[in-house]
Amino acid sequence: MRAYLLIMLFISGLTFSQNIVTGSVTDSNKQSIPGANVNVVGSSSGASTDFDGTFKLSTASKPPFTIKISAVGFETRTVNITSANQNVSVVLKEEETKLDEIVVSASRTAERVLESPVTIERMGIKDIKKTASPSFYDGLENLKEVQMNTSSMSFKSINTRGFATVANTRFLQLVDGMDNSSPLLNFVLGNMIGVSEIDVQSVELLPGASSALYGANAFNGILFMNSKSPFTNQGVSTYFKYGMTSQDAAGTNNYYDFGIRFAHAFNKYFAAKANFTYMQATDWYATDYNDKTIAGIDRTNPNYDGVNVYGDEATTNIKGVGQRLAALGIIPAGAVNLLPNSNVSRTGYNEIDLTNNKAGNTKIDFSFHGRPFGDERLEIIWQSKFGFGNAVYQGANRYYLNDFFMQQHKLEFKGKNFFLRGYMTTEDGGHSYDMVFTGINVNRKWKDDNTWFGQYAGAYIQGTLGGMTPQQAHATARATADTGRFLPGTTEFQNAFNQVIEDESVLSGSKLVDNSKIYHSDANYNFKDLIKIAEIQVGGSYRLYELNSHGRIYTDADGPINYNEYGVYTQLTKRFLDDRLKFTGSIRYDKSKNFDGNYSPRLSLVYSGGEKKNHNFRASFQTGFRNPTTQDQYIGFNIGRAVLIGSAPDNLTRFRETFTLSTEGQSYNDNNSTKIMTGEDAYNNSYLASSVEAFSALAGTNPTAAAALLKKTRANYVKPEQVKAFELGYRSIFEDISIDLNGYYNIYNDFIGNLNVVSTYYGTAQDSPNLAGGTADRGFQSVRGLINGEYRAYQIYTNSNVEIHSLGFGVGLSKKIIADFELGLNYNYAQFDFDQSKDPSFEAGFNTPKHRFKASIGNEKLFKNFGFNVSARWNSEYEWQSTFADGTIESATVIDAQINYAMPKLKSTFKLGASNIGGKEYTQVIGAGLIGQQYFASWTINP
Repeated sequence: MRAYLLIMLFISGLTFSQNIVTGSVTDSNKQSIPGANVNVVGSSSGASTDFDGTFKLSTASKPPFTIKISAVGFETRTVNITSANQNVSVVLKEEETKLDEIVVSASRTAERVLESPVTIERMGIKDIKKTASPSFYDGLENLKEVQMNTSSMSFKSINTRGFATVANTRFLQLVDGMDNSSPLLNFVLGNMIGVSEIDVQSVELLPGASSALYGANAFNGILFMNSKSPFTNQGVSTYFKYGMTSQDAAGTNNYYDFGIRFAHAFNKYFAAKANFTYMQATDWYATDYNDKTIAGIDRTNPNYDGVNVYGDEATTNIKGVGQRLAALGIIPAGAVNLLPNSNVSRTGYNEIDLTNNKAGNTKIDFSFHGRPFGDERLEIIWQSKFGFGNAVYQGANRYYLNDFFMQQHKLEFKGKNFFLRGYMTTEDGGHSYDMVFTGINVNRKWKDDNTWFGQYAGAYIQGTLGGMTPQQAHATARATADTGRFLPGTTEFQNAFNQVIEDESVLSGSKLVDNSKIYHSDANYNFKDLIKIAEIQVGGSYRLYELNSHGRIYTDADGPINYNEYGVYTQLTKRFLDDRLKFTGSIRYDKSKNFDGNYSPRLSLVYSGGEKKNHNFRASFQTGFRNPTTQDQYIGFNIGRAVLIGSAPDNLTRFRETFTLSTEGQSYNDNNSTKIMTGEDAYNNSYLASSVEAFSALAGTNPTAAAALLKKTRANYVKPEQVKAFELGYRSIFEDISIDLNGYYNIYNDFIGNLNVVSTYYGTAQDSPNLAGGTADRGFQSVRGLINGEYRAYQIYTNSNVEIHSLGFGVGLSKKIIADFELGLNYNYAQFDFDQSKDPSFEAGFNTPKHRFKASIGNEKLFKNFGFNVSARWNSEYEWQSTFADGTIESATVIDAQINYAMPKLKSTFKLGASNIGGKEYTQVIGAGLIGQQYFASWTINP
């Protein structure tokens, strides 16, 4: 401890000889410019202006020396310092620099947006301040190319260039270099463990494939969120937002959002910061009661399966129930003929009765920054991030992430031309649960399935014998079977609900258990100061997955599943023709434990034309790939209506279920009363579910013709997905107009998707099985399994052998119009081509509108200290396909607006804002709640 104090006193003493430069930075209207960078030319010393536009710069340099002042949106100025403790006043001239900003992500090196080899979008501190959305993350939706998918108010996923989904495993999100993906789910949970609004330095977005530099998951886009350094952004900052949300289903509810940031540089050697944010709101209620089995809403349908109704997934063929009752002597054999040969489902519970509908997020992070040499030649960073939250996640089912907890810890060494980092991500499912199994097993608490279906069949027979119509008999049968049902709001229901969500077994509970981890390391070195002929970079990464769901989601009941992947890459950048032509070439090799290695090359050319080199033309070609996720390989998850089975060979044998057979079934199974089914049955002895549906429609009247419709599954084990991406673009700034044009064409091979299949407890799946072979024929036996309802439905992961193409283009324009009013316009077109006839059972899930239009108008200087911004977006109608539900997303127009007022003396900004002012509720995900209106007032204090 004494040694530590001596070291700190020594370090502090080094600062006594520093020269101090103070000053202020304003624009031409004498308005302060916060966040301007002030650097000593030829030295690493620097500072940034505070909210009032003032700065204090400490430097070991002795006068005379020069300082450089720069800020996004303004021309850079230099000032000569001729005396110690000099005070300066600097006025920066505003300029249009939307495409002149500096970005790093496109090539892993600093370059102007104008010269980026690929399409890139950027949001800086200035953009965050003027966003009209409730949060900066929501505001990303107004960027060109971005499509937001809202599963919950606290969980939104970003998508670019098609194939949108809530569980977007094709999109990567990095916060200070750390992958934000959930170790269990393999995709980003929005901003639940992201970055605080007052700690954001910049956000960069790369649409499209980026595998050449960032590896397997940067397949369809990548988002970078970079936080502020405590060396340059010090003090205490805070914000508070209060607002209201309004939705027809949920009513009007409160919304709270609070954040505070502490940052301090103790000297030039050591700095630290900490952030805390808290958000709480009532989630959008999900109330889609359309029937998944037939068009529209008809709760009188005996096999009703509502989109947001759970428990009705328990379904069976009611005639098969009658046959089993007759075999047991409970009903006369002749009574079976009175039952219809169709399925009946149990009565389910609405989603709003199975969740408290609360959305919340708490984030805590802290970091320690050391500079052993007192400058940026070497910085050592320890960073820890913690995220807690409540949200609804939609995958194959709807899941309530209740007290979900995720944390990340990073150690990083970085300098001017290199970085080396290692981090771990771990998570805990908390009290999260599957809402589908909650409904199923709350039902089973008051009456088991066999009893319920038996009572239904008996009451239906009695009603038919009494002269009832089929519709009346079904209604009477359901009312009889539902006798004793626990009703939402009653003590009995609540007790059953509490028991189910804390029970891990799918047979009786719905709790999601997860303690999975990711260990990851990255390294990069840029040789630009050692090799002058070209800029050359090398780098690599290593990742280890540790899956641990205790057998609840993965087949890891006997212990965690471990597997790894690694990658190495190099990139060369060279300029020609008086620096007008820039060539960039890169290649990466990645290897995952279960798959062959992949090479991902990228080639690009950027030509800067015009006298001022402000007409920039770009062309690029790159390949990308996506390794199958941990779910694609190792899942073994019972979701009620089916089991999700990953295709790793060892996974297929680990997944096992035991079923009890009927008397007839036992005769086909060497008179054994039970049958063990494994994942191998799903892949190697099953029928396509689409052909089973066709069979079922005809089996009651013509079994032979129905059997001819059956198709055996021939699905390969899942392997990496690949894309070839071509892009052309043009960027320019002239006559105060920023123009950004881009077009792309993608070719996908081995596209990963899901396939629904059905495997019978006995017999062998065959194409068009011949029923003439009799009971000894294995094809005949499998057909009897379908008729008797003795089968298991699976959802397997595989690749389509059909090539998929997508293309699109975008136009972005921005211009200062009257006075300081700034107008922004952008349009995106997207389409894909997939010959469904070549793979009828495969769903590509493009889930992207063909047309999207966005516009904004704002003025930061409407009058003294007042600013405003209005943004609008529109999308055309499009089809949504997912493992949970399919449907049509209607076209929508959404308008957000805000007005803000700055009080420099209080270092404060006040904002009033509203999202979806038009008021018409809209959806972005079939199965999620309609998005209503949100109004808020915020107070932000920055030092």
